[in-house]
Amino acid sequence: MCIRDRYMGVALPNTNRLKYVGMYALKNKREVWRVQYMLAKIRKAARELLILAEDDPRRMFEGEALVNRMMRLGVLKPEERRLDYVLGLTVPQFLERRLATMVLKKKMARSHHEARVMIYQRHIRVGKQLVNIPSFMVRVENESQITHAQNSSLASNKPGRTKKMKAKGKGKEHKRAEEVEEAGDE
Repeated sequence: MCIRDRYMGVALPNTNRLKYVGMYALKNKREVWRVQYMLAKIRKAARELLILAEDDPRRMFEGEALVNRMMRLGVLKPEERRLDYVLGLTVPQFLERRLATMVLKKKMARSHHEARVMIYQRHIRVGKQLVNIPSFMVRVENESQITHAQNSSLASNKPGRTKKMKAKGKGKEHKRAEEVEEAGDE
């Protein structure tokens, strides 16, 4: 999966990665790689636990902890509370749990790109926490707490900085018109 392999003659299937970048408005393929790496570590832990005997205390303890973590993240459904289902997790399941995707699902934004910009501009909070990272993984218990930030111009109907400037008549167009008038008077 490294760049070196591309030059060594090994063909890498980029179509899926590029599809995810486009579908979820990711910044670059590195974000997909990060999710793939996280998923690989989770699957590896599940495989190691599945090798152990079912009554092994390590398998019972760590397996339950891993399944509970996946349940809290919302990538496993309640009827899938077994280690076998952890092996079946996919990249889109994790990408669906990102804050940018959740903002779009709650219809707070019209597109993935708008959701990403709103998060970067600190218009979104999760609970009491202001979040400006689009890749923030939203837990199931925090899903209902995604709202506009209190001081955001999107939360209230107060005009933002640009609308205030235009209302005062000090926008770019107004300044240019004044400059033209002054130049014409001379």
